[in-house]
Amino acid sequence: MVKFGEIAREVRTVWKEMREGVPVVGLEHIVPGEMELKKYDLPEENTFTKKFCKGQVLFGRRRAYQKKATVATFDGICSGDITVIEPIPGMVVPELLPFIVANDRFFDHAIQGSAGSLSPRVKWEHMANYEFELPTLGEQKVLSNKLWAAYRLKEAYQRLLNATDEMVKSQFLEMFGCEKYGWKFPTYTLSSKYNIGTGGTPDRKKGDFFGGGIPWVKSTEVNFNEVWKTEETLNEEGLSKSNCKLYDSGSILLAMYGQGATRGRVAKLCIPSTVNQAIAVIQIQSKEESNFVFNALKVNYDEIRAMAIGGNQQNLNLSLVGKIRLPIVSNEMISKFNTISNQADKSKYYELN
Repeated sequence: MVKFGEIAREVRTVWKEMREGVPVVGLEHIVPGEMELKKYDLPEENTFTKKFCKGQVLFGRRRAYQKKATVATFDGICSGDITVIEPIPGMVVPELLPFIVANDRFFDHAIQGSAGSLSPRVKWEHMANYEFELPTLGEQKVLSNKLWAAYRLKEAYQRLLNATDEMVKSQFLEMFGCEKYGWKFPTYTLSSKYNIGTGGTPDRKKGDFFGGGIPWVKSTEVNFNEVWKTEETLNEEGLSKSNCKLYDSGSILLAMYGQGATRGRVAKLCIPSTVNQAIAVIQIQSKEESNFVFNALKVNYDEIRAMAIGGNQQNLNLSLVGKIRLPIVSNEMISKFNTISNQADKSKYYELN
C-alpha cells in the first residue's frame, strides 16, 4: 500500500508571464469522464493566477462529488478551485496518474474530506493520505497502455454516437423544422397538451428513504439520455411513494436549473421514478409520442436554455417549460420519424461490432 502523496505532489506555481492569448480553465471546462482537457476560454481579463503545464492532472477540488479530473493537453492558467497535480519521478508512470485520480475510490476519498456547506472543498493534505495498491513501474506501464487504449476506443465510440445523433437531428429538421429557423407546421404549447409537474427532495429523516424500491432521479442524470436504474441501484437509492410523486415510464424529463450546460437538457424516463425539484416532468402516455417529444426538445436545446430568467443564476420554471412550442403533426409522420430514430439507435451498436 502507498499513499497518494508519496507518488504525486501538488503544484502551486503562479503564472508570471504575459496573459494575452493564454488559455484559462475553470471548473466548467472540465467534463466528468473526459480524461483529456479540451475546453478553455481566452478572456481579455481574468483573476486566476495558478499555472498548469501540459501533462499535469487537474482535479476539481470544489464540489468533488461532480467528479472532475483531467489531463492538461496544453499550458495555461486555472481557477484556484482546481488542484494541479504532477507525478513524482520514479514513483509512478506519468500516463497512469490520471487513472489513479479519475476513479470512484479516489473521488469518494476526496468527498469524505471535503469541508464547507454550500461549496465544499477538499484540501491537498487529505488527498495525499489516500491509500491504494500500486504495482511495479513495469506493470504500471503495461496497465497504463491498456487503460489508454480502452479510453481511445471509448472516444471512437462516442464519436460514432455523436455522428448518429446528428443524423437524427438533421432528419428531424428536414421533416419538421425548429424554433430557431421556423416550424413547418402549426404549433402547440406543451402545457396545452400534457400535464407538467416536478418533484422534490425526499425527507432523509424518514426511515423509508432508503430501501423503498423507487429511484430518485437527479438533474445531473438528465443528459440527452434514457434514464434506467438497475435493481441494485433501486435497492440502494429507493424511497417511499409518500415522499415524492412517482412518474410513469415514458415521461420526459427537462432540467430547469444547473450550472454549465445542464439547464435545458432532456431525458426519457424508462422506469417509474421520482425526481428532484430541479426537473420538469412532461407526462406522456404514448411511447411513440414520447420519443418524438424527446427528440424535438433535444433539437431545440439552445432555444429552451435561452428562455431562462433570473440574475446571476438563470433558471427555467414550470410556466416557461409549458410555453415551449412543438409542431402539430400526424401520427403517421411521428411513426415515420421514430422508425428512422430507432434504426439509428440500433446502428450505434451494430457498427461497433
